[in-house]
Amino acid sequence: MKLGWRIWLLIIVLLLSFLSIFGFPPQFLQKGVVVNSVETNSTAFEQGLRQGQIILEVDGKAIKGVEDYTGALHGKYTGEKVKTEIKTKDAELILFSDKAPEITVSDIAKTNIKTGLDLSGGSRALIKAQDKTLSSTEVNDLVSITNNRFNVYGISDVNIRPVSDLSGEHFMLIEIAGATPNDLEKLISEQGKFEAKIANETVFIGGKKDISSVCRNDATCAGIESCQPAEGGYFCNFRFSVYLSEDAANKHAKITEDLDLDNSNPEYLSEKLDLYLDDTLVNSLFIGVGLKGRATTQIQISGSGSGATQDDAYNSAKEEMNELQTVLLTGSLPYKLEIVKLDTISPVLGKDFIKSIFLAGIFALLGASIIIFLRYKKLKSSLALISTSFSEIIIILGVASLIQWDLDLLSIAGILATIGTGIDQQIIVLDESKQDRYLSIKQRMERAFSIILGTYFTVLVSLVPLYWAGAGLLKGFTITTIIGITTGILITRPAFTEMVKRIEE
Repeated sequence: MKLGWRIWLLIIVLLLSFLSIFGFPPQFLQKGVVVNSVETNSTAFEQGLRQGQIILEVDGKAIKGVEDYTGALHGKYTGEKVKTEIKTKDAELILFSDKAPEITVSDIAKTNIKTGLDLSGGSRALIKAQDKTLSSTEVNDLVSITNNRFNVYGISDVNIRPVSDLSGEHFMLIEIAGATPNDLEKLISEQGKFEAKIANETVFIGGKKDISSVCRNDATCAGIESCQPAEGGYFCNFRFSVYLSEDAANKHAKITEDLDLDNSNPEYLSEKLDLYLDDTLVNSLFIGVGLKGRATTQIQISGSGSGATQDDAYNSAKEEMNELQTVLLTGSLPYKLEIVKLDTISPVLGKDFIKSIFLAGIFALLGASIIIFLRYKKLKSSLALISTSFSEIIIILGVASLIQWDLDLLSIAGILATIGTGIDQQIIVLDESKQDRYLSIKQRMERAFSIILGTYFTVLVSLVPLYWAGAGLLKGFTITTIIGITTGILITRPAFTEMVKRIEE
């Protein structure tokens, strides 16, 4: 039987969708692990290892997955520098270090389909400014600054974007895979306003205006200096260098020029450099007499952390230092923020949900096909209905992979809604094919398609407001449903009418 152009169009789009989903060559055939992140200033980074590269071998051992990678490095590092050979798709690297490569890896994804937070697990927060209604420009600036802060912390798999609701109020939506709500709340609940003052006069603030550079991950100018026992536990000191802009250095010189010497400590000036974070004094640093009236561009910031054990104190000091470095680098958030909604999703829940939805979809399609067969007594019509419904699912997933859309629970709900709408419309086609024998099959199919076209525009118009409803949280449902019904009206429905026409003839 000669196939019409509508069916050929469906076949071609299906093939392209499979390529979009699985890639070429297919991703599920690839071996190795993908590098998710590389610690800057590490040996691996210096040798050229970068995020996104695929590791194929370690010390000549083939790496098929994360377990192989972990096994290849297990017990290798005992405190002395050893040689590690890493082969990637692009290069062969040789590392000499006393510790394992400071990278994170994961198994290569089997498909190009990206899953959202609801399926992969993590935390999501809907944020707005306290006591202020943000404009579109202001929320975009907030997203940019927040992105910088998360980048400095080295957090990967984070999605930050502006959203708005039907009333026009603007929000910031943050999604982080693998993070807990407490982690997320801590990162965004504090404004991070940093000020350094001498005699209550501001010398410099956090951000690029006054800070040229901040030393991080370099033991020569940053690190934990010492840990000492204290009452009830331990405390550890940290210090790191900060490089000021010329304007900030000149302001420092102008303010210190009029200061006297400290009577009790003549090697220091009479005032200290007070450090404030969110208007709270976090430290006061002595100013050496040699800095009096001097435009210095480098200063030392110090502080401490405490804990019940030495390890707790060390980790606390490291966390305090990282937070202070981050605020100095990125500056303060322009507004105090309020968390409107905070969610957490378990990845286990997401996997179970996908399995349940997959099985439910299969049974629903089979049930619909059985009913079609019992009503119309035609096996070919039932098979045509199943094939076109499956085709719509594949095309939706193909488009989502192409545009890198994150599929979440609402997106899957949109796919299910598309399947239901598609089956309804295909029943219309089958019913019309049996009606009014005075009309030709071509005329009956045209009449059925006109009904379907009217339904399409009605659904499309009703979906558009949902794009902004719930501050954008319904966007996944809207996007996948629009993709699905548009695919139906342009590709699968014409192909199905062509199949029914040929069956009837």
